Order: sequence, then C-alpha cells, then structure tokens
Amino acid sequence: MVKYKWVALSNTTLGVLMATINSNILLISLPAIFNGIHLNPLGADTFQYLLWLLFGYNIITATLLVTFGKLSDIFGRVRLYNMGFLIFTAGSVLLSLTPSTGSEGALELIAFRIIQAIGGAFLFANSAAIITDAFPHNERGKALGINQVAALVGSLLGLLLGGVLAVINWRLVFLVSVPVGVIGTIWSYFKLRELGVSQKDKQIDVYGNVAFAVGLTLLLVGVTYGLLPYGGSTMGWTSPFVILALLLGTLLLIAFIFIERIVKNPMFRLELFKIRMFSAANLAGMLGSMARGGVFLLLIILLQGVWLPLHGYSFSETPFWSGIYMIPMLFGFVIMGPLSGWLSDKHGARFLATAGMIISAIAFILLALLPFNFTYLEFAIILLIMGFGSGMFASPNTASIMNSVPPENRGAASGMRATLQNTGSTASLAIFFTIVILGLSSSLPAALSGAISKAGAPQVVANDAARIPPTTALFAAFLGYNPVSALLAQLPANDTSQLSKPTLAAITSRTWFPNAIAPSFIHSLDLSFYIGAVLSFIAALASLMRGKKYVHGEANGKLEAVISKEEATDEARIHKIEEELEKHK
Repeated sequence: MVKYKWVALSNTTLGVLMATINSNILLISLPAIFNGIHLNPLGADTFQYLLWLLFGYNIITATLLVTFGKLSDIFGRVRLYNMGFLIFTAGSVLLSLTPSTGSEGALELIAFRIIQAIGGAFLFANSAAIITDAFPHNERGKALGINQVAALVGSLLGLLLGGVLAVINWRLVFLVSVPVGVIGTIWSYFKLRELGVSQKDKQIDVYGNVAFAVGLTLLLVGVTYGLLPYGGSTMGWTSPFVILALLLGTLLLIAFIFIERIVKNPMFRLELFKIRMFSAANLAGMLGSMARGGVFLLLIILLQGVWLPLHGYSFSETPFWSGIYMIPMLFGFVIMGPLSGWLSDKHGARFLATAGMIISAIAFILLALLPFNFTYLEFAIILLIMGFGSGMFASPNTASIMNSVPPENRGAASGMRATLQNTGSTASLAIFFTIVILGLSSSLPAALSGAISKAGAPQVVANDAARIPPTTALFAAFLGYNPVSALLAQLPANDTSQLSKPTLAAITSRTWFPNAIAPSFIHSLDLSFYIGAVLSFIAALASLMRGKKYVHGEANGKLEAVISKEEATDEARIHKIEEELEKHK
C-alpha cells in the first residue's frame, strides 16, 4: 500500500497535468490555429467560435463532473478514470487531424474539443477520490497539494508550449498530449487498483442527471452568449435567447434539488451539505474560483494589449512572453501548495485556507493600485503573493472536503467539488469580461476618437473609429494581432484613403494603441480586481466557518467510526463506541 499510494499520486498528477495543459494551450495558439484552418480570426462570425473553443471545454467538463463522480461510485473510480485517459487521448488525436477548413473546420475543432472535455471530466472527477482512497487521512493534504500544483503548472506550461509549438505547426498544439496520454492510459490500466467502496447495487438517477446536465449547460451557454454583441448592443445580455437560456437553466437546477430529495438513489446526496466542513469548504472553493477564474485571462490581456507593446515587444510576440511573465504566480503556488497540504494534515485546514484567501484578497487590491505602465518587479511580487495565497488555500480546502465525506461518496463529492469550482471559474470569466467590456463601451469610443484626431486623422475617420465594438479591439490584442490593423480593416475605404503617411505611421506604431486603450481598460480592470478582493474576503469568511479539523470515520482523531457492529463482538464495546461517536458528532 505504501508503494501504491505514490503510483496513484503520480498517475493522477500526470492526468491532471495533461488536462490542464490543454485547457490553456489554446489561449496562445488560437491565431495559428485560425490561420491553419484559413479562418479570419477577427471576422464577424469568428467571435462565437473563439468563445466556444475557450469556454466549451469548461462548460462540458463542469456539466459532467457530478454525473461522472456518481457513476464512479457505482462502477469504480479507477475504471472510469482509465476511460477518461483513453477518451482524452482520442480527442487529442482527432484535434490534430482536423480535416476541414473555414467555419466547418472550426466546428470540427469544437466537436473534438468536446470529446477531449468528456475525457477530462472523467480525470478531474476521479483524481482527488483516487488519491483520497490511496492515502491515509494524515497525508491527504500533502498529496492533494502536489496534485493541485500540477494543475497550475499545467495551466502555465500550456501557455509556454502553445507559444513554441504554434510557431512550428498548429497541429502540434494538440498532438503534444498524445504521447503523454498513451503512456498514462497504459500505466493507469495496469497499475491503478480499485480501493473505493463500490455501490453496484445502486441505480443511476436518470431524472436528476438530465435536470442537472441540461440546466447547467443552458446556464453556462447563456453566460457565454451574453458576451457576444446583440443588435446594437456591445453585449448579449438582453438577447431573448440568453434570457431564455438563463431562466430555463436556473429553473432546471432548482428542479434538480427537489428531484434529488425524492428519488431513491440520488445522483448527489444533498445531505452531505449538512456536514459543516463539506458545505463551508465547497462554498469557499466556489467563491475563490469566482474571484480568480477570470483574472488570469485578464492579466494576460493586460500584458499582451498594453504592457508588453509599451516595453518594446511586437504584438506577434506578446502571447508567448505573457506566459513567461506570469511564471511568478506558478512559483508561489509550487512553494506553498505542498507545504500547506502537509501543514493541514497536522493542524487542519481552517487557518491555512482562510489565511490563503485573505492573502489573495490583498494581492487583488495591490493589482488594482498598479499604474498601467508598472515596473515588472512590483508586478512579479504581487503575482508571487497571489500564488502563495492560492497555494495556501487550494490543497487544505480540497483535503478537508474529501476527508469530510463517507468513503462510498467520495466520487460524487469530488465531482461536486470540481463542478462548483469550474462553474465559479466560468461565471468569473463572464462577470469580469462583462465589467471590462461595459467599461470600454462607455469610455473607449471617445478615447480612440480623440487619439486618432490627435494623430492628425480627419474627423470622419475619428467618428468611424468611435463606432468600432470594444470586443474587436480587446480580442485583437488578446490574439496577438496589431489591433490598429483590425480597426482600420473595419473602416470604410474612403476614410482610410484620407490618412496621410505620417498619421498612418503614428497610429500603427507599437505604442499608439496601448496608450489609447490603457486609461479605459485599466479603469475597468481595477473594478474587476476590487470585486475579486471582495469575493476572496467572503471566501475567507466561508472558510472560517468550516470548524475544527474533522475526518469522517474518526471521533476526536482516535476512535474509528467505520468499525462495524459485526466486527465488534463485545456488546459493551458496541455501546461504548456508539456513545463516543454521539459525543463527538
């Protein structure tokens, strides 16, 4: 068993690493992928493909995690984890072989990405449960800390690999995970063992699964399409489709709660939320994900669209270097993740997780106080602090969730934990992007118009520039394109012909766009950072409510509650055990 626990940890860590690399590798590689399938990255219809490639993976994963967690409790966690490795690898192969081009090619990429997400959902739903089964309770925090460090390493490694591989060939972006997937699949099939408590006598909760999957999908799809322009508005929150999707999704999730209370074998046992540790830690985890989920992407846009061009980097180089400059956050997490997990095994999660969220809140406030032309050292220190805070929170919080539930419910608990965090992260992207785009909508038109006029352009050109959607400018910078080229491409030919060479040279220079957009963008970004700080403080309060150290199956850390009456032949001993358990509930 001592040897096996490290096999389980290393294999699940490899699976999480592979899945998270692929979740972020697209952020850097999208321009190369769109060029490879001959799709204009800044075309009118391309924005929805971009959103689906970015958000579709998270939507599908979040929707399936609870279902797969419950299925794992019934059919075996290792068996479904192995299946996840295989499906993920198959999806990666299909992505690298995408045959079509244009819009058809984009739809194929989205479909194959969904296959990848199904495999990723099996991996995410079971990795924490497999580790919890393999490790004793006094080592789980450390093991889960190592596993979660791999998740963040994968996120940042995806940025670096995407920047390198996309330059060579866009298909390598997806092909890179295939050897890892093949090795991991073979390794998991031959080495992982089923240690969980099987519930083969339980039936699948069809109604609960359908209500949850459809409801959450509609909710997240509505959130995603809320970011798309609709009619004359820069965003789609007033779209009948978005309103209907959000309304039906919410109603189905409310119905899901009532279904779970009456079916014989519920998909998720809502009574687990009566466990103080479980409910408080999950609430803290979801709020923490909402606080930081969208910030990572916004910081990349800040670097790519403003800071790096102002410091001499061309727009074509900014995607790769933004990944490099985000590395201090990784260092903070790598240092604190396993350490906090080890400490939580000894002292519990309450203090560490709460302190981690407070540190994260302070880091958000420090980010909001930065000027747009900051020095990198101060930015790196704040990222390091944020990494410390996230690392201090993540592994103790996960360990406390997994320790608080009965062994037979660990698959469902792991799925619910990951679902709440993924949902929080997707909601975070929608909230922060909405704040930034709405902020840009009110201030960017005047800023661009004034900057173009100041450069010597005719007023008609300045007026046309003021009508350009802020999403075009924002995502052009995010994709590593010179946004001015995108702006000029949308202006009437008669207007652009009136631009003199000095004026054209001025507005296409490396620093013109960052200087024009920075005041509007930074103001909106600061508001997002303050909201992130507030959410982090609330998460800290939720974390504080979790209570003292608690491990299911223990009373006062000494008496094992899992001793069954059949094993205790002495009637007095049975009575004593029951009294002790009642005392320490």
